[in-house]
Amino acid sequence: MSKIAIIGSGITGVTTAHALLERGHSVVVLDRHRYAAMETSYANGGQLSASNAEVWNNGQTLMKGLKWMLRNDAPLLLNPLPSLHKYSWLGEFVSHIRHYRANTIATARLAIEARRHLFAIAEKEGIAFDLERRGILHIYRTKQDFEDAARVNRLLQEGGLDRRPVTPEEMRQIEPTVHGSYHGGFFTPSDATGDIHKFTRGLADACERRGVEFIFEAEVTDIEHRPDCVSLSWTTGEDGAAIERLEADAVIICAGVASRRFATLLGDRVNVYPVKGYSITVQLDDARSQDAAPTVSLLDDATKIVTSRLGRDRFRVAGTAEFNGENRDIRDDRVRPLIAWVEKLFPDVNTSRVIPWSGLRPMMPNLMPRVGAGKRPGVFYNTGHGHLGWTLSAATAEMVAETVHGWTTRNARPQ
Repeated sequence: MSKIAIIGSGITGVTTAHALLERGHSVVVLDRHRYAAMETSYANGGQLSASNAEVWNNGQTLMKGLKWMLRNDAPLLLNPLPSLHKYSWLGEFVSHIRHYRANTIATARLAIEARRHLFAIAEKEGIAFDLERRGILHIYRTKQDFEDAARVNRLLQEGGLDRRPVTPEEMRQIEPTVHGSYHGGFFTPSDATGDIHKFTRGLADACERRGVEFIFEAEVTDIEHRPDCVSLSWTTGEDGAAIERLEADAVIICAGVASRRFATLLGDRVNVYPVKGYSITVQLDDARSQDAAPTVSLLDDATKIVTSRLGRDRFRVAGTAEFNGENRDIRDDRVRPLIAWVEKLFPDVNTSRVIPWSGLRPMMPNLMPRVGAGKRPGVFYNTGHGHLGWTLSAATAEMVAETVHGWTTRNARPQ
């Protein structure tokens, strides 16, 4: 049995721990926070959305981004201040436009597979996470937006997704609470929503019961690659003075936006950029609001806003993409458009008690996760999932765990 260290206890780290556990490995997970799922896996949009598998590397995204640059409330916001990492990342992003079609189809296939694994994990481990399997409805106000979506839909269907166009009348049947005038929509009945924080914490608890060791409040400062092991060092305590070490047969980097720094320590280039997203959780404290909020998940393509219903008394609304480095500030001018969107589409929902949040999506320039081995033996990655970490995590965990399992089997030391 090999000992595998994982850095990061977000959704990718914990699903990876579970996948390794299922293959008989000893697993230890390190995280700088006090609990699992305290960064990007804390309060995202909640969608398990194969229907949102389109990668962003296309000309339309670039044109919209340029148009939105001077608007603080734009769905996509780029801080124009100079940054070598930001502009080199954007240059690579543009270079991957030629892979748009292939990457969108591949992402759809991966998302469908991930959904199957995630539902199986939840059932096996008995995890309650406000799962709603009511599908996701994409909404479009204009004929042009609908026709653009139809072109994307053909790629998603090629990836194996059952996603069909719906008329405004059918949209109202699917989700009668939505106000406004629409040209049409696309509905994916197999998509779902849930609370990523509840799922990740529940799975972490299940892993711990089955023998996974979690070391929290551990700020990993160094990773040393040795001929016979990988050695990790981290600081503990309020002043960070105490240093502890661990030796493992292999290490897997699942550290979100910090993955780039750890990869550099290991001689690899993993070019994740922190793309900030915002969410609000609307507390549905009265019966009128509970009845007026949608139960079917929505994606408003024009505003890039998504929703999920988390039980009877919570409504999650999320969106925006902000290129502003590792800035975690919650900006009022980015939160207010989310609240205004709720008030416009669901006027009977009381928005007097709203909890804002922001998180940093670890995004690769090609919008594809980095999964697999590094240059050095015993070094692996499962990171860079961008806006689809929740959606893709259960599949990429299986992929990296199988790769690690094969490597440890081939390189097992005699007992």
